Amino acid sequence: MKSKLIMSGLAALGVMAGTSGAYAQDAARDAIAERLAPVGQLCLQGQDCGTAAAPVVASSGGGGEIDGAGIYNNICMACHETGAAGAPIRGDEAAWAERTGQGFATLLDHSINGIRAMPARGGNPNLSDEEMEAATAYLVEPVMDVPELGGGKEAAEEATVESTSDDMAAAEDASADEATADAAASEEMVASEEEASSGGSGLDGEALYASVGCVACHAAGVAGAPLIGDADAWGPRIDQGVDALYQSVFNGKGVMPPRGGSSASDEEIMAVVDYMVSEVQ
Repeated sequence: MKSKLIMSGLAALGVMAGTSGAYAQDAARDAIAERLAPVGQLCLQGQDCGTAAAPVVASSGGGGEIDGAGIYNNICMACHETGAAGAPIRGDEAAWAERTGQGFATLLDHSINGIRAMPARGGNPNLSDEEMEAATAYLVEPVMDVPELGGGKEAAEEATVESTSDDMAAAEDASADEATADAAASEEMVASEEEASSGGSGLDGEALYASVGCVACHAAGVAGAPLIGDADAWGPRIDQGVDALYQSVFNGKGVMPPRGGSSASDEEIMAVVDYMVSEVQ
């Protein structure tokens, strides 16, 4: 009788241990899935973005407040969280000391028009002056007193008034050169490039290249990134095969974070890579 009771107790303990182990495995799987969940969803202009769009928060003045943190996280953080190409890291008072001494208007001017390795508007030409002001304010608020938003745009315009003529002349020259190049290109070549840039997926690789932030590094060669259109820089990489290029972006390589620091899907990343490759073929 005593041996039967002991055997029954051991069997019950075995069942309880097995059940606890199964629950622990399920909990571990759920925790891993939560950590691997995407931080956001890419939403392109013109699409039905649903809840993917950043919410508009009512400001105390009754207007709409732009989500500067959201813009920073999508465009600016790839460099200003890692220090890529010498970008001052957000919150680093020593790195920002000399810059903040120039005033918020000058910093906003640099954000809008670009400076050294940083392209204009962080590489996203679709951002408005107001959005750049909100993102810049979020970037520098840990290290300086930010003036009331809404006046920064006018201050930035005053800071750049002396260089306006030169900028306009350069823009006109660039536009004339671009128009000449466009006139010389045949319709067949244009159609071929458009097809190559989408990789056959139907996605607009060129638009994604700008919107997911790739342009910030590949348009200026930041941190050794191969310049778009540079056949010499891209030749050895293309020789590895397009699948290897996909994997480099998926997993990150060198100072480039996985997916270039974006939340783009596999298909969107592939469309961007196809577009960049098409620019040198």
